[in-house]
Amino acid sequence: MSRFPKDAMRMLKETSRTFYIPITFLQKELKQSVAAAYLVFRAIDEIEDHEEVDNEVKHTILMQVSDLFKHGFNREEYKEIIEPVKDRMPEVTLRLEEWLEACPKDARPIISNAACEMAFGMATWSKANWEIRTREDLDNYTYYVAGLVGVMLSDLWEYYGGEKTDRDLAISYGRGLQAVNILRNEQEDLEERGVSFVPDGWTRTELFAYADENLAKADEYMKSLSKKSIILFCRLPLSLAHKTLNALKEGREKMSRAEVEQTVKEVQID
Repeated sequence: MSRFPKDAMRMLKETSRTFYIPITFLQKELKQSVAAAYLVFRAIDEIEDHEEVDNEVKHTILMQVSDLFKHGFNREEYKEIIEPVKDRMPEVTLRLEEWLEACPKDARPIISNAACEMAFGMATWSKANWEIRTREDLDNYTYYVAGLVGVMLSDLWEYYGGEKTDRDLAISYGRGLQAVNILRNEQEDLEERGVSFVPDGWTRTELFAYADENLAKADEYMKSLSKKSIILFCRLPLSLAHKTLNALKEGREKMSRAEVEQTVKEVQID
């Protein structure tokens, strides 16, 4: 596809408050690859998150989607897979193949491999009803929904920007952002989905420590980057995560809109 569809950027803006702005900082091929990847991942995530779809159905669909990424994504096969739930799925999910097609061809295998792995992991956790008992369980879950995104981004940084990064630190970057999301949405997840991502015996104290630990590694990850556009991309979500975590520690539900706007300005200043 020679031109990246404007409709994809519209969908990105509608579905992502955290990543739309940093994606615009990236240069052309990277911007298109990361935007397409975000939409592909969001399409899969909407299946996992849906409150009205049975866990066994989610497991079946997500496993089939995972397999589809292994041997060339096929539009008709995908339509058949999501047929049982299509009336309940948002536009971003129904148009998954379009986002993959919008991706530059060179980056498509990187994104397909990550999406395949993500769908498999989400399928596994859907079947297990997200019953997280141990630190290892939490590490496993946060890897599949966020850590592997960090690895995929690092693969793209290397391919397009020549940036070599540490895989474990890349995982911690994604995992740290997800840990903050878990803390922020803990009550909502429990009330609306009947799901807790908190290991047995843990309080918010342990969860805060888990987030702090991974965000510290994410800060280390940042030190390995040298390309300005990539640094800008990575800096904004990480800054928002740090500040959201501080707000939560102070007993607030989230950052204020003014704080978010100020952070966006700050990260663009060298």
